[in-house]
Amino acid sequence: MLLQKSRLFLAFALFLLVAALALPALAQDVSSNYMPGTDFTKFKTYRWGSVQGAAHPDQIVDAEIKMSVDKQLAAKGLTKVDGDKSDLIVAYQTAVGQEKEWTGYGMGGGIRFGGMASASSQTISVGTIVLDMYDPAAKQLVWQGRATKTIDPGTNQEKTQKNLDKAMAKLLKKYPPSAK
Repeated sequence: MLLQKSRLFLAFALFLLVAALALPALAQDVSSNYMPGTDFTKFKTYRWGSVQGAAHPDQIVDAEIKMSVDKQLAAKGLTKVDGDKSDLIVAYQTAVGQEKEWTGYGMGGGIRFGGMASASSQTISVGTIVLDMYDPAAKQLVWQGRATKTIDPGTNQEKTQKNLDKAMAKLLKKYPPSAK
């Protein structure tokens, strides 16, 4: 009886551990930071720039990312301009990494009959986009945001754009930072 209880406890603990490891892979992680003391109310216009040596996707994905960011910044009251004069320079870089995703299965028979648990893993792609905003007058980075999410290479373009729009909306939700 004691052996059955300890096997059930071990199976349940294994299931909880596997479930806890799998949850972060499903969630979208978003964070941002900004230069203290920056007056974000003075920023009305922006233009696209680039980060030297940064990784960028192909032209199609580049256009999708910029479109998504443009929508969010327009909703925040910023106007995109062409040329060399703007209040902000916006740039981004991307990275794709590989992680293990664990899935746990449990089949219990209760305390009396014991139970079984198993786990499997697969390699998934995780994409990160880092969005930077520079003040060209002060020549400094004033805001940076990062969004990380699992990538499904089999997803169609429409779904990819929808996920990108959601990520950019979540990323830029706290831009501009509230005055404290």
